[in-house]
Amino acid sequence: MRLCLGESGCVVPRDRAAEIWMRRVLSRVFRVGPERPGNRRCGGFTLIEVLVAISVLAICLVVILQLFSGGLKSGKLSDEYTRGVFHAREKMEGILLSDNMEEGITEGEFEDGFRWKADIVRMEQREEEVSRLPFDTFNIAVEISWGPEGHEKHLKIDTIKVAEKLKADSA
Repeated sequence: MRLCLGESGCVVPRDRAAEIWMRRVLSRVFRVGPERPGNRRCGGFTLIEVLVAISVLAICLVVILQLFSGGLKSGKLSDEYTRGVFHAREKMEGILLSDNMEEGITEGEFEDGFRWKADIVRMEQREEEVSRLPFDTFNIAVEISWGPEGHEKHLKIDTIKVAEKLKADSA
């Protein structure tokens, strides 16, 4: 029987030395067995580190998804206001191109659910200007609204139009 030098420096039988050597190799490879104070290994993550990393990742994903959702809402609102401006300009141009201007309020609805209201008011002139000016001035306001009741959104444009005096007014 041959003797070999063991862990502690004492002489042990060869088969026992092979067993000790195998334990050392396996404990290094699979990290099993008790750790000695001077032999700390820094190879893996602890459970707390993994939980903190997952928590940070979850918080970041929630924030990113909220930003994405906010961007979609802003895009939809911008599209609605753009369509509202388009409808308001369309209605205003229709009123401005008409030959006879009559005071009053008219309203209606477009096919896509947008509602409009046009208010035409003759502007007052001073008495001395009434007889010598060959035109009247009208204040035209077009208001567009859309959305459900209670949460309606509004858009208003207005202008002034100079128009010929009506024949009935000049007499």
